[in-house]
Amino acid sequence: MEFQQRPISSSHNPRFRAVLALQNGRQRRQSGRILIDGIREIGRAIDSGVHPDEAWVDPERLDDTAIAAVVERLRTAGCPVIEADGRLVGRLGYGQRDTGVVLVARTPDVRFDRLSLPADPLVVILEGVEKPGNLGAVVRTADAAGVTAVVLADGGTDPFNPNAIRASLGTVFVVPLAVASSGEALEWVHQQSLRIVAAHVDGVLDHTAADLTGRLAIVLGSEVGGLSAAWASGDVTSVRVPMLGIGDSLNVSATAAVLSYEAVRQRRASQ
Repeated sequence: MEFQQRPISSSHNPRFRAVLALQNGRQRRQSGRILIDGIREIGRAIDSGVHPDEAWVDPERLDDTAIAAVVERLRTAGCPVIEADGRLVGRLGYGQRDTGVVLVARTPDVRFDRLSLPADPLVVILEGVEKPGNLGAVVRTADAAGVTAVVLADGGTDPFNPNAIRASLGTVFVVPLAVASSGEALEWVHQQSLRIVAAHVDGVLDHTAADLTGRLAIVLGSEVGGLSAAWASGDVTSVRVPMLGIGDSLNVSATAAVLSYEAVRQRRASQ
């Protein structure tokens, strides 16, 4: 492989500083670029059609066949590959994880009009979820359970925050994703003729008693604020996951897993 003659070694290098700045959410939004670290995460991003801008690699790690393979794949796709000191590449990774390679890519499109739903979709809507780790975990569950799409409504976190990418194991690039206000999300749900099941601590039905088949949207709120009044209309079915211990609620990602797999169970049973 051919790279520039001298690897970048200074943390004051302007190109390195520009990429390092992408760890900041505002800078990601302004530039339309994101950081992806990890062989599996980069591979899934490429597979999903994410546009690579440039890759940063530690040349001393190129004897690792997995790293060499993903770098070669990026080069074949026309992505510039920048050699840099391993210390610098490590700083670009989330939590300064030393993966040997970090990809700078263009932010994927998260508009509603790119979502295409099948006959009996299962959509998960997250309202006001602020922790990127929780968002990533929900998306990972959505991928595993075959959820059609995930909608982030009034979210306080960037779906392509490096922590969200890490927690999702890169599935945030695979699961169809949209970002909108709660009002826009509710309007879209009605346009798509989706029934709405909303998770509440004091929900009317146990989750196993609710009908989770057909065209459905499962709505989950933050652990602190719950759901807004937007999801309290008469056409919304309120459900609860029984709490048998001293805790009064589950982590949002755990609730998403319970409800998603109950929907899977019911749908299989109805076939």
